[in-house]
Amino acid sequence: MTVPTPILGIDAHAHVFSRQLDLVEGRRYTPDYDATLADWLAHLRSQGLSHGVLVQPSFLGTDNSHMLQALAAAPEQLRGVAVVAPDISHSQLKRMARLGVCGIRLNLMGQALPDLASPTWAPLLEAVAELGWHVELHRQIEDIPSLCAALQRYGCKVAIDHFGRPHAAFGVEHATFQRLLELSDNGRTWVKVSGVYRLGGTRAENLSFAHDAVPLLIEHFGADRLMWGSDWPHTQHEERVSYAGEFALFQSLVPWAAQRRAILCDGPGKLFGF
Repeated sequence: MTVPTPILGIDAHAHVFSRQLDLVEGRRYTPDYDATLADWLAHLRSQGLSHGVLVQPSFLGTDNSHMLQALAAAPEQLRGVAVVAPDISHSQLKRMARLGVCGIRLNLMGQALPDLASPTWAPLLEAVAELGWHVELHRQIEDIPSLCAALQRYGCKVAIDHFGRPHAAFGVEHATFQRLLELSDNGRTWVKVSGVYRLGGTRAENLSFAHDAVPLLIEHFGADRLMWGSDWPHTQHEERVSYAGEFALFQSLVPWAAQRRAILCDGPGKLFGF
């Protein structure tokens, strides 16, 4: 009998890819290096973490095959979040579920907002809810509340990327971040305290915002509905961001042992089904 790996900590957001893969047209980024599963797992071990979640990168579109191969290499330790076309079949979704996928990603940065109530999206979102999956949202903070409202009509759980992509220079008192905090009332929304370098301000503004935001997120959502993700390999920020540095920043943002364990283990463990 296989003994499950104890959960020491979960990296809830990372990517693997290869330059040899087919990349989608119209992409915002083209990697000139490989981000391998072996390298990422080595980073996990170096920080005392045990489990992780792979998120399909936008430049690979809906071809999730590389991510699925990675999940198969360590099925007890890994889960996946796929990018799929709205017309994907239920049988394909169920196959992905068997391979460790537990959610879909809507990366809407730079995209027109979809009408999630339309017949185009309804069958997929109903299936996501039926499977017990979540929808990961990557979008600027202004649009997060309306997107969450649309998804929750289907009964979907929602994971919000990178603090909700707020405007760091506006601070935590700004109406957009206050509306994000109000989403805690539905009990089906998680937030990733990740990607501080993607918050749109200067480094000092981003760090100040993150330090102010984390206690408020813990107060409103509870630590067990927050998650940390490395966002490895830190695409477009590779030269100035490191895995160890991001984990050290997380530890400084959450200096309290009980809350840190909840964010690293309890919150993502429940959402991703570890």
